[in-house]
Amino acid sequence: MRADLEWGSIPRLVAGAAERFGDAEALVDGSLRVGFAGLAEMAMAATRSAIAAGLEPGDRAAIWAPNIHEWITAALGVLGAGGVLVPLNTRFRGREAADILDRSHAKLLFCVNGFLGNDYPALLASAGVALPDLRQTVILRGEAADGALSWGEWLAAGEKVAPTAAATRIDAVGPEDLSDIIFTSGTTGRPKGAMCTHSQTLRVFESWGDIIGLRAGDRYLVVNPFFHTFGYKAGWVAALLKGATIIPQAVFDVPETMARIAEERVSVLPGPPTLFQAILDSPDRS
Repeated sequence: MRADLEWGSIPRLVAGAAERFGDAEALVDGSLRVGFAGLAEMAMAATRSAIAAGLEPGDRAAIWAPNIHEWITAALGVLGAGGVLVPLNTRFRGREAADILDRSHAKLLFCVNGFLGNDYPALLASAGVALPDLRQTVILRGEAADGALSWGEWLAAGEKVAPTAAATRIDAVGPEDLSDIIFTSGTTGRPKGAMCTHSQTLRVFESWGDIIGLRAGDRYLVVNPFFHTFGYKAGWVAALLKGATIIPQAVFDVPETMARIAEERVSVLPGPPTLFQAILDSPDRS
């Protein structure tokens, strides 16, 4: 059966992956190694936190962070609560991020502090843009700024929400509900928000996985950024659809990429031609 008809939504896909693939390795990031069943538990915890924060179905929540496991968990929590995900480019400056937060009416922002030397909350504050809809900022990694919650605090707050309440919210997410708003690059003007549904995402990226031959047991190094459809949907969503292991990498670095390919027995690595050429040209390729 087609994925969009069988699962209907990304949160239910996660539960389905737990049933199909169990404890097979789903996500590897640093010291974190978790199976598909464990990832479903992490998604449930994040959904409870999103509900505890007052996120209602249809509310927007933005993520401004590199490829890390917390990005995936935060996203699954937003989607499980019925929210709409708004990914932000990690190279944005404060005013660029503020513009999209404002136009999307984002109520939550997940970000990091310290990636490539950037203090994202400070960048946002320096933009001087009023964001009346933004109620809470959560720091996935790095020091939490004044008024922001750490990732641990965010998860702890969700413990007051019953798992049954989260399960009910997940079950209420429908195939034609919005899953995300992906903003374009803005090369010919201001970025435009492309709205996508759960069914579109599942249908398209199941086909994408079929075409490239992605399958259970593959080990997928995702260098393409999660803020882009290539890293988010053709990346970790496709891996959940097919039962592949997700191995996020925050920044493309040739020595690190080659080392991870060897250490993690990577079998799938999509990317632009320049990525492969950089590896082929490396004197340490052997």
